[in-house]
Amino acid sequence: MSVKLGVAPIAWSNDDMPELGRDTPLEQCLSEASQAGYSGIEAGGKFPKTSKELLPKLEKFNLQLCSGWHGAHLLKNSVKEEMIKIRQLLDLLKDCRAPCITFAEVTEGIQGDQNKALSKRPQLDKETWKIFCAKITEMGKRLEDENMPLAYHHHMGTVIQSQEDTERLIDNTDDAVKIAIDTGHMLFAGGDSVKIAKDYGERLIHVHCKDMRENILKKSLKEDLSFRHAFLEGAFTVPGDGCIDYKPFLQVLKNFNYSGWLVVEAEQDPEKANPFEYAKKGFKYLSKTAKDCGLSVDH
Repeated sequence: MSVKLGVAPIAWSNDDMPELGRDTPLEQCLSEASQAGYSGIEAGGKFPKTSKELLPKLEKFNLQLCSGWHGAHLLKNSVKEEMIKIRQLLDLLKDCRAPCITFAEVTEGIQGDQNKALSKRPQLDKETWKIFCAKITEMGKRLEDENMPLAYHHHMGTVIQSQEDTERLIDNTDDAVKIAIDTGHMLFAGGDSVKIAKDYGERLIHVHCKDMRENILKKSLKEDLSFRHAFLEGAFTVPGDGCIDYKPFLQVLKNFNYSGWLVVEAEQDPEKANPFEYAKKGFKYLSKTAKDCGLSVDH
């Protein structure tokens, strides 16, 4: 089995903080992603919203669309309402033959609030957990019916943040709910990506390879910084530039024949961390480490 290496456009332009990379054109992002060696890229805010407009741009740079992010509000909305909200992205991903949609519940999330410490993140009570798991299962089935798997992404500052949250979600939802592991978010939350991959490999269909700078991680936890503050301090970086050893994780993927995307994603200020240089660094490390672990990398 082979894996494919993709990259997230957030290194060039940050949708949550548009001032970061505001003047970087989409063509530069696509061109540099391709030059760095990647065969895929996730959707971003500057991307056209229709396949008629987007596909020619991707084809120009030999890139595939490997997913797109949807921040959901299922704790407030019905599944029917959420399906309406997701429709434009869903159609784009389907038309561009993306393998999955990356999905996270962001109701009352604090990931965008620079003044709110991560210790203040929302948490679900027992009854709300039941309601949420039922809704996310139904959402997964609806998307499955449209041949677009839901890959649930645990995220700092949201109701599904920790390893315990992620495991509880998987244990209490139908097989229609798949998962996306983000190695950086899981480390930040004190979790173990290797263990989750070992225990729930059959549900794992997408991976975000985000590394962390250990000194800033420790500072962020000690000072109980907000997610945005930690990111602006430089907490995140590409694989091979931080403290995560990817070999044990990739070996687990090899053991259960993972054949999806490994997406390099690192929220960084492009003025401080040149997106092209870091994209190349992440690709070089991840492609070599994957091959060292016996994974074939599909170009």
